[in-house]
Amino acid sequence: MRSLLDVPDMSADEVAAILDLAERPIASLGRPLDGQGVALIFEKPSNRTRHSMEMAVVQLGGHPVYTRGEEVGFDTREPVEDIAKIMSGYHGMIAARVFSHAVVERLAAAADVPVVNMLSDHSHPLQAYADALTMRQCLGGLDGKTVAYVGDYNNVARSLAEISALLGMHVRFGCPPGFDADDAELERILLLGAASIEQTARPHEAVVGAHAVHTDTWVSMGQEDDKEARRQAFEGFTVDDAMMSAADPAAVFMHCLPAYRGFEVTADVIDGPRSVAIQQGHNRLHSARAVLAFLTSRSETGEA
Repeated sequence: MRSLLDVPDMSADEVAAILDLAERPIASLGRPLDGQGVALIFEKPSNRTRHSMEMAVVQLGGHPVYTRGEEVGFDTREPVEDIAKIMSGYHGMIAARVFSHAVVERLAAAADVPVVNMLSDHSHPLQAYADALTMRQCLGGLDGKTVAYVGDYNNVARSLAEISALLGMHVRFGCPPGFDADDAELERILLLGAASIEQTARPHEAVVGAHAVHTDTWVSMGQEDDKEARRQAFEGFTVDDAMMSAADPAAVFMHCLPAYRGFEVTADVIDGPRSVAIQQGHNRLHSARAVLAFLTSRSETGEA
């Protein structure tokens, strides 16, 4: 039985296999979840994650059961472990979008079915698969290509870097001091297979020659009290036309959404011809379906 809590839970070959599944016609995947439920637990509200996961389950023949965080009450109404054990008797899979990464780790340790991390404070693997799928569609083979991320080194940046490294890309970060990755984290990502890894406090330097330029909101859910301080810290990190002009002439702009125009990105970039943010959003469905199909196949074979 396999779970997906972090991108490196899969090998480079398995990541490539999941991306291949994401590009296959739905009908070719069969109905591996036929007759099974999938528990979708949301401590944090969602747009893309809920819709993409519910439809992915339906397309694979399963029945999604949306559950709000307060309905299960991790460690308030019931211990995480009891919830995992009970839901394992109802469903073929459990997926959770949580505040603390420790919650999905505890779910996976106690559950008898695969567990999928739909987002935690540490990582966002489903978003990373959509990112990689989009880059592959736009750029072709990713080995040796350069991906640049501008902004806060957060859960989205970490998972993007991990999957890019596993696919052999050059990884660059443009992050303000105090919002960047430490040396140990950079070394860890390099060892995953990145062609190279660089970090700079000058965002234009990170973008030079890049084939894909990513950013994310500067103020994630739960960080609203720090909004003004973060705006000041990220001054000069807005991805605009001038910054994009430093990238490869055929480079694409990417954003996991929701986007705040005039903050982390200008409207003319995210709404312009180089932006593939909507395609990236649509790929949340295709990558989620592929992840579920892959995990189901491994569960059926009893593979650890």
